[in-house]
Amino acid sequence: MAPQMIFVNLPVKDLDASKAFFEKLGFFANPRFTDETAACVVISDTIFAMLLTEEKFRAFTAPGKEIADATKTTEVLVTLSAESREKADELADAALAAGGGPAKEPMDMGFMYSRSFTDLDGHHWEVFWMNPAMAQGGGEGAGQG
Repeated sequence: MAPQMIFVNLPVKDLDASKAFFEKLGFFANPRFTDETAACVVISDTIFAMLLTEEKFRAFTAPGKEIADATKTTEVLVTLSAESREKADELADAALAAGGGPAKEPMDMGFMYSRSFTDLDGHHWEVFWMNPAMAQGGGEGAGQG
């Protein structure tokens, strides 16, 4: 059985700028599913961000619904795991350096650590690391990061 995949569809104002932003984070657009109206950004083997021009995005939504302005409202939190605290920092720092914005302060609970940022259109992204012992239901002492 093939692993389940997720395609997060996000409306963007400037497709080329958004593709460039995600490329600066180390991701790439799959050319087979990318054109002048959409880009399929490969995050992992099973996770993809579909960047869609607002016109294309509207074609997929229910009639009469407005597209949320992610710079003013939070419509979704897209959360990615990281293999370490350092990798969470690397991705968040790359996003900020590429023109993204800060979303909230880092969260450090010892056994779990997260960073956040917004992309060029204001969509909120989280990157977190969790101590593997906690993720597997580890007990006492698992929280020692």
